[in-house]
Amino acid sequence: MTLSPTSRTTLGRLRERGATDRADLYAVLDAGLVCHVGLVRDGDPVVLPTGYGRIDDTLYIHGSSGARWLRGGTSVCVTVTHLDGIVYARSVFHFSMNYRSAVVLGTARTVTDETERWDALRAIVEHLAPGSWGYARVPSKREMAATTVLAVDLAEASVKIRTGPPGDDAGDITDEVWAGVVPLTSAYGVPEADAHVPAGAAPPAHVRTR
Repeated sequence: MTLSPTSRTTLGRLRERGATDRADLYAVLDAGLVCHVGLVRDGDPVVLPTGYGRIDDTLYIHGSSGARWLRGGTSVCVTVTHLDGIVYARSVFHFSMNYRSAVVLGTARTVTDETERWDALRAIVEHLAPGSWGYARVPSKREMAATTVLAVDLAEASVKIRTGPPGDDAGDITDEVWAGVVPLTSAYGVPEADAHVPAGAAPPAHVRTR
């Protein structure tokens, strides 16, 4: 399935970097751990980082029921970005970054159906730490009451990706100036056990170790 461009998601510059397959959107979202939610609160713009989860064409975020920004009916912009490399060019004008990014626009919906709330919270936990929902204690009724879950439809979204070497002008290409890409990667470290875990106990199989 392809993305359905709207006036808000149609790329203005560097349109050749746009990805139109919905699978590209899923790939960028599924590879990330933190999204940034932009909205207007009390007349001022606010951008807040938070965890998230996805089920099909719906993105879920959650937080305290007392949080002022977690309100259904709010227009939001949700972004996820991966920085894959710094692009060194022969001209500073052409310095750039290799990246994958997704921008989702929509109206947040408060999730009230209990089945959907449970599914959404499971998706958020499993997105961050796969295998943990069936291992750790699930939320109590009190904890569920203290939690608000918002859903954002993925119908209106854009994806932009840059890969490859610098785009130097032909007149700048010379053997005297180095140009290329410095890749950037993220890696998991060695798990550090909580103080209450028995000494020498190995983490369960689902805990990320690399």
